[in-house]
Parts: sequence; structure tokens; C-alpha cells
Amino acid sequence: MDKPVIYVLSDSLGETAELVVKAAASQFNSGNAVINRVPYVTDKETVNEAIHDAVKDNAMVAFTFVLPELREYTIKLCQLKKLPYVDILGPVMEQLIRITNKEPKFEPGIMRKLDTEYFKRIEAIEFAVKYDDGKDPRGLLRADVVLVGVSRTSKTPLSMYLAHKQIKAANVPLVPEVKPPKELFQVDPKKIVGLIISPHQLNEIRKERLLALGLRDHASYASMERILMELEYAEEIMTKLNCPILDVTNKAVEETASRILKIIKEG
Repeated sequence: MDKPVIYVLSDSLGETAELVVKAAASQFNSGNAVINRVPYVTDKETVNEAIHDAVKDNAMVAFTFVLPELREYTIKLCQLKKLPYVDILGPVMEQLIRITNKEPKFEPGIMRKLDTEYFKRIEAIEFAVKYDDGKDPRGLLRADVVLVGVSRTSKTPLSMYLAHKQIKAANVPLVPEVKPPKELFQVDPKKIVGLIISPHQLNEIRKERLLALGLRDHASYASMERILMELEYAEEIMTKLNCPILDVTNKAVEETASRILKIIKEG
């Protein structure tokens, strides 16, 4: 048979089984197998129909079922009809049960679900990078949450942490000399979180930042006078925005992020 016919059955999309079959078929000069994929098989009736067609085509059957009853039924039916078959997932799952001494979830399509979550997380991370530090105010209206506050209130670390939770976070620094973007005032106040901090802690953080950059720690950026002015200005803007305000003084990023997630959920 120059072009073997293979029926691929799955309780999900069937991509895994099809890739395995194609990889195997490519090792033969008579490759170019005809693959008939039958996705979302959830009952015995669908198995019967697929096996019936496979018999007419003198085909081989490959399947990836996580539900034991469907696997066992398909095996018995293939044996009854004298069809060659390959249980791609079953043996691997049985060995994992043996070595882990745990029962699987038996949830079809779980790998695709995990893949979807992974890509959502990557998308959120890319969003956080693109709209960090007010670089592009157009992203504010697309964000799940917008963080505002003076410099060194953990806006960027919080944005990245939230991105790993699949939350698209943008952040805007509040600086007295720079007028906030008009887009910020178009965002739903429930989607904005203001970050404030003790002036004394901010003073210490900024001094350490300057030293890390090889600069003198008594520069204007770290002076108490400057810090008090910035914090007063930031609170004025937050009042105009009518947004929730969180005090990040002595708070870990995880703790503040948890409170932000709660605000998003309740909003």
C-alpha cells in the first residue's frame, strides 16, 4: 500500500496523535499517509462510526483517549474487526500512574487549556513591557489595570507579577513637572490603582537607587523636600481619578499584587 490510510481518533483536537502518526509515516519511502482525523470523540457511537469507516478503507487506527472506558472500547472493537491499532496515550499514562502512584485527572483537552494559559501569560508580559512607565498612553484603555504612583513605588515589578497572572497591567509615573496623559482620565476608575508609600521609606529606597547607579545619595531625587512634593502631587491626581489607593510601605510585591487582584475581581 503506497498510501496507508490511518484514522486518528481523539477526545480533544487530535493534534498530538496526528503529529505522532506523521512522524512515523515520514520514516517510510511509502509515506504520504492519508490521515483522517476524528476529533472530540466522547461516546461509543462516534467510535463505532469511525471504526466502521476504517474497516471500509482497510485502515489503521491511532487514538489518544484519556478516558479509560473509551480506550478499552476502541481496543476491543479494533480487535473484533481485526484492524491494526495504536493506543498512543494509554501506555504512557499507565506507566505514569505506576511511578507516581497517583490517579490522572482524566480531563480531555487539558494540554490545550494549559497552552492557552501560557500564551495569555506571554501576551500579558509583552503588554506590561510595551506599556511600562507610561511609554505609550494608548495602551491605558486596553489594560486590565493601570497602576499610578511616584517613582520607586514598585509599579514595574507589580505589572510584571500581574502579567504572570494573565493580567494586562500598564503603569504611569506621576511627576509634578509632567502632565498625566489624557487617556488616564478616560480609564474606568475601578481599573486604576494608586500606589502611595511612606516618605521615609521612599527616601531610603531612592538613596539606595542612586548609590547603585554610582550617583550621590543626596541628589534632589532622594531629598525629603522633593519626595514630599511628589507624594502630595500624586495624591492630588489620585483624588481626581477617584481610584482605589494602596499603601505599599513595607509591603512585598506579592502582598500588594494580591490586593490589586482582589480590587480587579470586585470591580
